[in-house]
Amino acid sequence: MRKLVYFIASTLDGQIAGPDGADPTSGPDAFWPIAEDYLGHLIAEFPETLPAPARQALGVTAPGTHFDTVLEGRRTYQVGLDAGLTDAYPHLRHLVFSRTLPESPDPRVELVREDPVGRVRQLKQEDGKDIWLIGGGELAGVLYAEIDQLILKLGPLTIGAGIPLFGTKASFDPAVFTLTDSKILESGGAFLTYTKKR
Repeated sequence: MRKLVYFIASTLDGQIAGPDGADPTSGPDAFWPIAEDYLGHLIAEFPETLPAPARQALGVTAPGTHFDTVLEGRRTYQVGLDAGLTDAYPHLRHLVFSRTLPESPDPRVELVREDPVGRVRQLKQEDGKDIWLIGGGELAGVLYAEIDQLILKLGPLTIGAGIPLFGTKASFDPAVFTLTDSKILESGGAFLTYTKKR
């Protein structure tokens, strides 16, 4: 069975974006450090998680090594729309969960209005590689119990306030994870893989 993997950048204080939810890596208010070794590790180990414009600019053509499907919530998808991208991940099966979008702006992007938990359970039963939950925090909170693995791209910074890893509406439901892989970068960041204990 495929795993649902929350592969997400997080600050040391557990925030995945600033309070406005904007992309922390680009724009006038960007605060996320993109060190050379951070980018190099993404390209080598997780090439499918780079959006199409970055893949093109960096000459990345490698197929996905971990994921063939990406899931995102409405607000996270809007970040791409605001940048002019109707499908930032055309190399992956792309699902957007929203009850407010009237229709998908791109024929390759599947708009899901139904219960996210039920849809993810269906996806897990299908053949293929693992499923990447890109965010945001609200969708991660809804899917909290379905997450099988966390891969944290831990940045060497704090921001004090922002959007927490699981949003603000997740239920209290302790889960124990085992550290199954780690890559510590010279620039101070880390890629930490945690697998949920069953």
